[in-house]
Amino acid sequence: MGKSGVVKPSGKSGLSSGVSPRGFEEAGLPAGVINTVHGDGKLVTDVAMADPNFAGLAFVGSTQVFRELWKKVAKNIDIYRNYPRLVGETGGKNAVVAHPSADLQALLTGLTRGAFEFQGQKCSAASRAYIPRSIWKRLKDRLAEQTESLVVGDVADHRTFLGAVIDEAAHDRLADAIARANSSGTHTVVAGGTTSKEVGYFVRPTIFETTDPMAFTMTTEFFGPLLTVYVYEDRDWLDTLKLADRTSPYGLTASVYATDRKAINEALDVLRDAAGYLAINDKCAGMLIGRQQFAGARASGTNDKIGSPLALQRWVSGRFIKENLAPDTDYRYPYMGV
Repeated sequence: MGKSGVVKPSGKSGLSSGVSPRGFEEAGLPAGVINTVHGDGKLVTDVAMADPNFAGLAFVGSTQVFRELWKKVAKNIDIYRNYPRLVGETGGKNAVVAHPSADLQALLTGLTRGAFEFQGQKCSAASRAYIPRSIWKRLKDRLAEQTESLVVGDVADHRTFLGAVIDEAAHDRLADAIARANSSGTHTVVAGGTTSKEVGYFVRPTIFETTDPMAFTMTTEFFGPLLTVYVYEDRDWLDTLKLADRTSPYGLTASVYATDRKAINEALDVLRDAAGYLAINDKCAGMLIGRQQFAGARASGTNDKIGSPLALQRWVSGRFIKENLAPDTDYRYPYMGV
C-alpha cells in the first residue's frame, strides 16, 4: 500500500529538506516515490492544484495560508477526478494551566522546556500560562532565575539551550511584540525582553506577567521564545479553565499541572475541544510520534493524528471486493412462495 507524492519544502529549510528523501532512497525506497520541488509556494501550488489528478494536500504552516489553499481547492473542485483529501497542521496558542495542587518543580520544568526549546519555534510550544496566585508567589522568582540562566548562542555548543530564530523577519516580529507589551501598561517583564541581530538573529527567552487575560500576548501566535503568564485567584479554577478554552481560536496542544485528580478530570472535561493533544503534568510540546499522536482542531488544523492509523486512513481510498462462490441461479426469493 502506498503512493508517490510531491514534497514542497519551505524556502527556509531547503538544505535539510533534501536530506530526508536521500535517506529514504539509501534505505531502499525507489527513486521517484518522494519528489522534492523547490520554488515559490504560490506558484507551485497554483500549478499542482490546477491539475485534474490532484488528489490531496498535507500542509504544515500558518492558518491563513491553509485557508487560502482550501479556497483554491474549492475554486477548482469541478475539474478534479476525485475530491481531494486536505490535511492541515497549522498554528497554535498553547496553554499551560496550573491548579493550586500542582507540583512546583514539575511546573517550573514544564514551562521552561515547553516555552523555550527550539527557541519556541514549534507549533506545539507553550506561549500562555494560567498560574494560581498561591503557586505564582513561590514560582515567579525561580522561573525568572532559571530563564535568565538559559544559554542562548551557538547550537554546536551543548551548553546552549536556545539558538537563533529562523530569520530576520522572525526576529523583528518578536522584537515588535516585546516592545508593544512593554508599552501596554498591562504587562510586566519577568525575564528576558532583549533581542540582538548583530551576529545571527537572537531573542532572549522572555516572560511577561499580564493583568489582562485577553491581552494580545495571550491570543496571538508569535512562534518564538515568548511566554505570557496570567495569575488567577485559587478559587477561580473552573472559571480559569473556561477562560483558557475561549481565549484562543486555536486548539492544538495544552498542559494541565495538578495532583488533585478531581481537578484533572475537570480540566479534561472543560478543555475537551481546546487541544488535540493535552498533557497532564508534562510539557505541551515534544510528543513521541507513533505513541502520542499529535494534531489539533479549530484554527489549528484538521486534527488528523500524525503518526497514527487515523492519519494513514486519510490517505487510503478503500475498496471492498465480493466474490460469490455459490452464485444464485433463480431471481425468486423463498418468501415469494415458489
